[in-house]
Amino acid sequence: MLTDFAFLLLFLLGGAGFVLMTFTVSRLLRPDRPNEEKVTTYESGEDPIGSAWGRFNIRFYVIALVFLLFEVEIAFLFPWATVFGQEKLIEETNGLWGWFALAEVFIFVLILILGLAYVWKKGFLDWVKPEQKQSDYQSKIPASAYKKFME
Repeated sequence: MLTDFAFLLLFLLGGAGFVLMTFTVSRLLRPDRPNEEKVTTYESGEDPIGSAWGRFNIRFYVIALVFLLFEVEIAFLFPWATVFGQEKLIEETNGLWGWFALAEVFIFVLILILGLAYVWKKGFLDWVKPEQKQSDYQSKIPASAYKKFME
């Protein structure tokens, strides 16, 4: 008699065998005609220029983090919707559970809206760089050096 670990091992071996078999068959069937165009680096439809160690604007990173934050928080709404849709649970609690769950999700969405308002107010969602305000501080570094650094 096989134990649970033996079943797990069989599934892992079967999955690995299926992947290896698929790669082997595709390698045998596909045409193999590499040329210069096919082996060049491709990035969003543009030919690469210079080194890959170039500087990127921090806005891309911030936008990605905000996107991930909201996507992960939205994932928490699915279990809530599943529990909220259980009529039996709502009937057993005389409707109290339904009102509690509804209030809970409104608080959750309110927190999401406040987070969105915060990043919007701070300008993290703007793609255009805001104008720099003039300061009374006089730097000893010429302005041309700043412009060259910002490029």
